[in-house]
Amino acid sequence: MTDDDAAVVVAPNATLTEGDVGLVRPRDFISKEPFTFDSGAEIPEFTLRYETYGQLNAARSNAIFICHALSGDHHCAGRHSPDDRKPGWWDNIIGPGKPFDTREYFVICANCLGGCRGSTGPASINPRTARRYNLDFPVVTIRDIVRAHARLVKHLGVDSLAAVVGGSMGGMMAMQWAIDFPQDVRSIMVMAATARQSAQAIAFNAVGRSAIMQDPAWNKGDYEPDKGPNVGLAVARMMAHITYLSNKSLDSKFGRTKREPAGDAPGHFDVEFEVESYLQHQGQSFVNRFDANTYMYFTKALDRFDLHGPDEKLEDAFKAITARALIVGFTSDWLFPTEQSQEIAQAMLRAGRRATFAEVTSDLGHDSFLLNSPDLYALLRAFLQAGKV
Repeated sequence: MTDDDAAVVVAPNATLTEGDVGLVRPRDFISKEPFTFDSGAEIPEFTLRYETYGQLNAARSNAIFICHALSGDHHCAGRHSPDDRKPGWWDNIIGPGKPFDTREYFVICANCLGGCRGSTGPASINPRTARRYNLDFPVVTIRDIVRAHARLVKHLGVDSLAAVVGGSMGGMMAMQWAIDFPQDVRSIMVMAATARQSAQAIAFNAVGRSAIMQDPAWNKGDYEPDKGPNVGLAVARMMAHITYLSNKSLDSKFGRTKREPAGDAPGHFDVEFEVESYLQHQGQSFVNRFDANTYMYFTKALDRFDLHGPDEKLEDAFKAITARALIVGFTSDWLFPTEQSQEIAQAMLRAGRRATFAEVTSDLGHDSFLLNSPDLYALLRAFLQAGKV
């Protein structure tokens, strides 16, 4: 790894709380070699935007790779400037003294191939045509994403990852890493994930894609920047966000609280309840940072994810792995219920692999792995510590 690849920059005048990684700077890895997708389609090159935290040790053995979820990106810790309102999406877990202690580990997180936050995806320019790919971008699978990430890891000089970690879609990637690169991964931590997308989860994604495709501005995926299907994408996000929460968390946060009328008497179908306003905010903020075509591609990648197919046993998928595995489910997760996490751990054990299952009590739904959870932190610390013995 060169000095240019070091992505943590601590500003001398920045005020940082204990545990912060400091100010961080994203980097771009440009792979000039052609990339062939599972579909057989090929692109001549690709870019992955990534961030790193901590330092790679002399043995190059202390790297942890973070896999982000559907709506996440490479920015999972620290801030890009002292004025940033919010830190990275997993700042509560990465940094000095935190479960992924950057005094000890070199943490890597990259935006996915097919993404829209600096990595090559449908909104990128196709070098062969000088136009945006849009729906000419190849179909993306979880395996494709992992193979692209593996190129980045090799570029950074890492031959063996201490751990690959992720929740939801990130958990799917962590399992795929262990299956496809068994000699390169010493442990995986999989949270709120599944070995195959259920019919219910596929149904939710289908409704979201339908909202996007029925927005006239989608134009069969052929739209210009800032002129896309914002209404459809916002509706897709609103509905998906409900599945990330739980009835108890929504009820405790909003209940049936109503908004104060603003100005004239409200119309019959205007926003009346606080939870409606919250969902509208979630939809609009998502439109401001995400691309509709990427949402279409990623939800399809999730729907098609199936580690064992219709005629195979799940344990057969895990026979090649050598990594230790921690599989975590959350009691209030109704999108990927804990029995799906338990099924993964049991299949690994049947395959003779080293797997631990833990169920964390939480009222926060599917998103529990992203939010404050001392019990989860203790599990992650203990699992990493056990791997040193």
